[in-house]
Amino acid sequence: MNRIALYIVWIGCCFCCSCSQTRQKADAVQEKTEQQPIDTVQHIYQYGVCMDSLDINEYQIRSGDNPAAILDALGFSAREAERITRVSATVLDPTKLRAGMCYYTFTTQDSVAAIRYMAFAKSLTDYAVIDLSGDSVRAYEFNKPVSIKRHYAEGTITSSLWNVMKEKGADPLLALKLSDVFAWQIDFFDVKEGDSFRVMYDVAYIDDTTALSIASIGGAVFTHQGKAFTAIPFTQDSVFEYFDLEGNSLRKAFLKAPLDFFRITSRFSNARFHPILKRYRAHHGVDYAAPVGTPVKSIGAGTVVAKGYMGGGGNTLKVKHNSVYTTSYMHLSRYAKGIQVGSRVEQGQVIGYVGSTGLSTGPHLDFRVYKNGQAINPLQMEAPPSLPVKPELRDSFQVVKQKVLAELDSLRLSNL
Repeated sequence: MNRIALYIVWIGCCFCCSCSQTRQKADAVQEKTEQQPIDTVQHIYQYGVCMDSLDINEYQIRSGDNPAAILDALGFSAREAERITRVSATVLDPTKLRAGMCYYTFTTQDSVAAIRYMAFAKSLTDYAVIDLSGDSVRAYEFNKPVSIKRHYAEGTITSSLWNVMKEKGADPLLALKLSDVFAWQIDFFDVKEGDSFRVMYDVAYIDDTTALSIASIGGAVFTHQGKAFTAIPFTQDSVFEYFDLEGNSLRKAFLKAPLDFFRITSRFSNARFHPILKRYRAHHGVDYAAPVGTPVKSIGAGTVVAKGYMGGGGNTLKVKHNSVYTTSYMHLSRYAKGIQVGSRVEQGQVIGYVGSTGLSTGPHLDFRVYKNGQAINPLQMEAPPSLPVKPELRDSFQVVKQKVLAELDSLRLSNL
């Protein structure tokens, strides 16, 4: 065999040896991998505690319970209870434990069933967790994650907005949310049969199944007496509010009414028959029938200029909003905390509560508006709008508007 042939044979042998060694290494790695499979077990957690080898037990705080009594009932010694209470006080105020609140123990899965963790509910989302698994007691807060889901509802009024919401399977509180958005355009005491609405809104959930609350209105159209009112959410100068299609703020200087969803029993009149005095006299206000204790809101920002018992008007508050407008709230059962003459109040702030003081046949609010000192009909009062979308933000607003309107139409089609 010549030198060239021998060289080729030698190269081939080296290559074969190299391949053989590589295959042996790969086989070894594969064998090792097969011996040590990747852990794909899904661990179960509740309140931040791994439940793989623990059982959970639920309890309810009873009237008169306190931390010492609870821990004693669970088998802890007085010394252990004192230590647990002292450490957990950083995340759980024992004075705020209320009957009906839930708490949980996490115990080992054996005959002794020793408690390793405890969790006290402070709200639907917030918990105080006490870790007893180590040599020392630890306490920390656990917050259930909240997810947001978009919903859509539409309907036509046949009886009341509240009833329509229930019929459509929506949270009736959505009616209150809508009334807040359109409070300056629509008198919801005067919603008529045939009025309609379309609304998309976000709901906050825990565990993806339990609804907490309506987080926000994502956009809406409310048709009232043949006129459509649109609400487009937009933020300018770090302030979130709603605007109409032209970019004018829906927030006006005054709310349409000082109460939420209650019946008007008497309107503005120059000759109303007084039910107690039994004679005709002027009634320069609007009476809203509502249960005693119903919150009364100031329809606009201003300063309290009068507070006290005022004859037939009973407990009364007067709020001066500017050099033109003053409002009066009569027959109150009581005043809101901190309300005094000279107090500054904000629009929508609770200033008192419905009552039946003074000349009154039942609980109601007598609400009056004065313009330049003269009583005017509150139901016919016009209020100037707030600032519109700024010129430099118009393009951004147009993008948001088109997106909101397109989503409303899309959700409408998907719900047909």
